[in-house]
Amino acid sequence: MTGYGIDRIKNTIPHRGQILLVDRVTRVAPGESLTAIKAVSGNEPCYARLGQDAAPADYAYPTSLVIESWAQSAVLLSVWEAPNPDVLAGKVELAGSINDVTVGVRAYPGDVLEHRVRLVKAVDETAILAGATYAGGREVLRVGTFVVALRDVGDLRPAAERTVLNV
Repeated sequence: MTGYGIDRIKNTIPHRGQILLVDRVTRVAPGESLTAIKAVSGNEPCYARLGQDAAPADYAYPTSLVIESWAQSAVLLSVWEAPNPDVLAGKVELAGSINDVTVGVRAYPGDVLEHRVRLVKAVDETAILAGATYAGGREVLRVGTFVVALRDVGDLRPAAERTVLNV
């Protein structure tokens, strides 16, 4: 399978607006691997505070956003075939941990981040994933392991609130 756009992404994960950091899935082998892209633009909200006198280095795309974008790609792979008729209700993906992260070269406006994710292991509704991000063939990020768990939204409510709702 190849070439899934923003419509499929928004039907698979709940991220919206400025926090949706994946533009397209270019390749997916469900239960195995996924490649997604994020185009870095000079209009990103993270650059809004920069003035006219900003140095070129000031436009380095924040590492935290590279990690978030890669993690969204990992979540896409982990739930690609999961039945979730209402992605904004029902189930929610929780990041459990991220380990052995290596940061490489920086990305800048005009770069296209290519996130490569592979499923290491899945047990019930928990997945362990790994992979890397590249820009122009240069490694931007490497992730040793990332754990994501799928949980019912209702399970995340405070105990007192769940009791009231179950009466």
